[in-house]
Amino acid sequence: MKATKKDPLITPSYCFILSAAFLLYFGFYLLMPVFPFYLTEVLHTEGALMGFALSCYTIAALTVRPFSGYLLDTFARKPLYILAFFIFTAIFAGYILAGTLTIFIIFRVAHGLAFGTVTVSGNTLVIDITPSSRRGEALGYYGLANNTAMSIGPMVGLFMHDAGVSFNVLFITALCSCALGMMCACFVKAPVKPTVQREPISLDRFFLIKGIPAGIDLVLLSIPYGMTSTYVAMYAKQIGITNGTGLFFTFMALGMAVSRMFSGRQVDKGRIVAVITFGIYIVCVCFFGLAGCKWLMSVDPVAGKYVFYLIALILGIGFGTMFPAFNTLFVNLAPNSQRGTATSTYLTSWDVGIGLGLLLGGFIGQLTTLDAAYFVGACISVGSVIFFKLKVGPHFERNKLR
Repeated sequence: MKATKKDPLITPSYCFILSAAFLLYFGFYLLMPVFPFYLTEVLHTEGALMGFALSCYTIAALTVRPFSGYLLDTFARKPLYILAFFIFTAIFAGYILAGTLTIFIIFRVAHGLAFGTVTVSGNTLVIDITPSSRRGEALGYYGLANNTAMSIGPMVGLFMHDAGVSFNVLFITALCSCALGMMCACFVKAPVKPTVQREPISLDRFFLIKGIPAGIDLVLLSIPYGMTSTYVAMYAKQIGITNGTGLFFTFMALGMAVSRMFSGRQVDKGRIVAVITFGIYIVCVCFFGLAGCKWLMSVDPVAGKYVFYLIALILGIGFGTMFPAFNTLFVNLAPNSQRGTATSTYLTSWDVGIGLGLLLGGFIGQLTTLDAAYFVGACISVGSVIFFKLKVGPHFERNKLR
C-alpha cells in the first residue's frame, strides 16, 4: 500500500494527455449537433441521405479500430497518436472547402478513420504513462475529461449556431481547439516501446465472443441515443423550442455525472444486472416522453419546454447509470488477458448502435417527423429491456468470471 501511495499520477505527461483529449473531443462534438443544420441549410440534404452522410464517420471508425489496435501493439505508439491527431485536426479545414455532399462524405469518412485511430491511441498511451497501481484512477479521470468535452461541445456549438455564427467560424473554432490539443499531445513523454512481431489476426483477439448477447442489447440501446445526440436540436426547433436547445446536453451531462457517483458503488457490490435493468427502465420512459413532447408543446408550450429539459436530465441519469455497469459486465465476462478485447467489444457495440441511430433517424424523419423517430427509438429500447431480461442477464450470471 505504501508503494501505491508513492506512485505519482499527476505528472506533466498525464496533464498534457488529459488536455489533449478534452480539446480533441470538444472540437469534434462542437460540430455534432450543428452538422444536420449545415447539411440542410448549405448542402440542401435531407432525410436518409443526411443520416448516411452523418453516419459515415462511425462506419469508418468501426472499420479502422481493430487495425489501429494491432498497429499500436506492433509499433511505437506516440508517433501513431500524433499522426492520427494531425490528420483528424486537418480535416476540419477540409469541411470549409467542401462545397458538395460528395466531398463532405469523403472528409467525413477520413474523419472517422482518424477518430477511430486517435481515440484508441490516446487510451493506450494513458495506460503507458501512468503507474499500474493507479491505472483505474487514471482511466477514470481520462474518461471524465472526454465526457466533459462531449457535454460542453454540443452546448457551445448550438449556442454559436443560434447566435448566427457562420458555419466556417464553427469549423475554424473546432480546428483551433484540436490544433491546441495536438500541441499538448506532442509534449506527452511516452516510454520507448520496441517493435514486436504479432501473431496472425484472429476474431477472438478483437471481439469477445461471450459478450455478443450484451453487445446486441447495447446496440439496441444506442440506436435511440444516436438519434438524440444528432437530431435533438433539430427536433426541438420543429416542436417550437427555438433557442436554448444546447441546454438539453447540459442537463443530460449533469444527469450522467450525478448518477455515476452512485451507480459505480452499486456495481462494485456486484449488482450489475440490477443496475443495468434500472437504467434501461429509465431510458425507455424518457424516449416515450421525448416523442410526446411534440404533443405537449402544442397543448402547453411552457410546460412542454420544462418537460423537454427534465427528460434530458433523467435520460442522463439512465445512461449514466448503465455506462459503468455495462462496461464492467463485458470485463467480467473476459479473462484478464482479454480485458482489452472486452472493452473494444463494448465500444464497438455502442458505436454500431450510434451509426444505426443516425441512419434510422434520418430515414424516419424524411418519411414522417422526428417525433415518430423517437417513438420508434422508444420501442427499440423496450425490446432491449425484454432481451436483457430473457437473454443477457441469465447469460451473464452463467458465464461471469468474477
